[in-house]
Amino acid sequence: MMFLTVFNLANNNFSGKIPDSICSSKGYGLQTLHLQNNNFIGELPKSLVTCSSLKLLDLGENRLSGRIPAWIGTSLPNLIVLRLPSNLFMGRIPLQLCHLTSLQILDLSQNNIIGTIPKCLNNFTVMAQTQSSNVSILHTYVSSSSGTSFQFTSTNIDNLLVTLKEKYVKYDKTLGLVKVIDLSSNRLKGEIPQEITSLSGLIGLNLSRNLLTGIIPQNIGDMERLESLDLSKNHLSGIISPSLTTLSLLSYLNLSNNNLSGKIPSGTQLQSFSASAYASNQELCGLPLPKRCLGDEATQDPQIGTKYGDGNIEEHANSHEDLWFYATIALGFIVGFWGVCGPLLLKSSWRHAYFRYLERIRDRLYKIKDISKAKLLKTSKTHHNQENI
Repeated sequence: MMFLTVFNLANNNFSGKIPDSICSSKGYGLQTLHLQNNNFIGELPKSLVTCSSLKLLDLGENRLSGRIPAWIGTSLPNLIVLRLPSNLFMGRIPLQLCHLTSLQILDLSQNNIIGTIPKCLNNFTVMAQTQSSNVSILHTYVSSSSGTSFQFTSTNIDNLLVTLKEKYVKYDKTLGLVKVIDLSSNRLKGEIPQEITSLSGLIGLNLSRNLLTGIIPQNIGDMERLESLDLSKNHLSGIISPSLTTLSLLSYLNLSNNNLSGKIPSGTQLQSFSASAYASNQELCGLPLPKRCLGDEATQDPQIGTKYGDGNIEEHANSHEDLWFYATIALGFIVGFWGVCGPLLLKSSWRHAYFRYLERIRDRLYKIKDISKAKLLKTSKTHHNQENI
């Protein structure tokens, strides 16, 4: 095993404990260890400390248990990839992991990890750099035949399945571009450390399905390469940091199922996501959520109101119609009153003439009444006489 650099037993049905002999004193050259998607149990063998050249350690999707060993951070200083997801690891994240300055993929998701997120994660120097790195491994094989030795070389490009934007994505030649932290589906508590925002080279950050509290870091916009951010299903509170609007590469966002409040910051970036990205935050308002913020109606663009079907334009038009209707009634009453009654009150001659006119009409009505009454009596009398004859 002196010249073994890649050991890949992934995606099989191996069970039992990982053998202590996986890394012996002669295996110092091992750089890649793939044991993921098997049925391995128990704790990590201490013999792994002798694999000091390891760059990629993938033990995900097994049933490994115990605590994440602190010696990973001190005895495997060259690690670039550390994947331990979907196991039964418990306890806290050891602070010694922060010594892995070359680390660019850290996946501890779907375990039983407790405690807080270490503030020292900003020691991941490579994650703080925006340029890519080279993860390919060059193998040199030496052989001899009939006393003649010859040498040939070949290059192996490591490949890795990375969970990003809720999908498994396979990276090989572009693995150097991938810088991801995934601590989702554990029992982490406390606040998101402000120090994590200094990792400006990260393209993916997943802290969902934990017990995190506090606010979203105000300068999260400093993570300029971020493409995927998932903070859903925690207990985060406060407003959404306006600096999120500066993340021009962000294509996946999930802040749902928290206690966030206030208005979603305005900007093309945050309004481009569906309402589900902000769902189940009772005090959150603003587009793209259907819940409007206080004062939005006064400043809202009419076209936006039409687009989202809130009826603001129709209600606004109806209110104007009602106003004009009642104003017209009031104006008609005023004009009619002062047009008829005004002159009578102000000019006595017109008032006397008006009352004389009313008296003449009254007399005429009385006269018509008397004539009609006389005709009725005459008709009745004539009819009575004819009956007597």
